[in-house]
Amino acid sequence: MGADDFKVPPSFDRVKNAARDGAAQGFNPGLIVLLVIGGLLLSFLVGNYMLYTYAQKTLPPKKKKPVSKKKMKKERLKQGVSAPGE
Repeated sequence: MGADDFKVPPSFDRVKNAARDGAAQGFNPGLIVLLVIGGLLLSFLVGNYMLYTYAQKTLPPKKKKPVSKKKMKKERLKQGVSAPGE
């Protein structure tokens, strides 16, 4: 019994041939484009995340807008507390 005695399905022969041809032929151009675009997208997202975390650490917190006196009066009236001076 030699190594050639075993029956190999033809699909496996095709895989072997494709692997051999692929190595001689080089990469699929579609795969290269996909890898380049994927790499650029990934680097963009990672860069954005790093900038975001850096900004969170270094920038001072955002200042809130001052609430107008009218709005303060309205809020106090809603809560049932009379505004001072009334």
